[in-house]
Amino acid sequence: MTDNKVNAKSVNEKVISPAVIKRLPRYYRYLGDLLKNDVVRISSKELSQKMNVTASQIRQDLNNFGGFGQQGYGYNVEFLYNEMGRILGLDRTNNIIIIGAGNLGQALANNQDFDSNGFKIIGLFDVNPRLIGMTVRGVEVYDIDMLEDFLSKNEVMIAALTLPKNKATKIAGELVDLGIKALWNFAPVDLNLPDDVIVENVHLSESIMTLSYRIHSKNL
Repeated sequence: MTDNKVNAKSVNEKVISPAVIKRLPRYYRYLGDLLKNDVVRISSKELSQKMNVTASQIRQDLNNFGGFGQQGYGYNVEFLYNEMGRILGLDRTNNIIIIGAGNLGQALANNQDFDSNGFKIIGLFDVNPRLIGMTVRGVEVYDIDMLEDFLSKNEVMIAALTLPKNKATKIAGELVDLGIKALWNFAPVDLNLPDDVIVENVHLSESIMTLSYRIHSKNL
């Protein structure tokens, strides 16, 4: 098995399929579970049986980042887990702010899994005077008018949008103007932003509609 680090430059220059990127967190989660169960090594076949992904697909996915296994040995679980975390950027602290401190925003702020994966929520913002000044798991809710000053004093990697769609587009534009380059968008609206801005959409209503289709399509 090779212990060489992935060449970051070569990976960055290679275009990775969105489908592969979507699978990376899943690999990380399963490898974490294996570590907790004291599994030292695993073959692509064994991992495929746990994840319901073909062994060939696993090898192809990992080869995008240099490959991590050795024929006849498989993968060192701890090494692969750490490398997967590094590829996902989880070896660094990623500061997050949440725009919209309602039920969804507060639910995100209360999610302790973020802390263990290197994501740190450092502020929530809202226009509702009843919410401003309260804290959610130790994180303060600020007036949205303080956003520019807050960003000038704090390094923020990601802004989560948990607000109505009629406000999301305007706020997203303001965030981009203030230097935010990554948006985690929970608002049910498509954002038209510059190409260098990364947007990850989490449209809950569309997800439940997809589930509804899968349930009822059997009866069509």
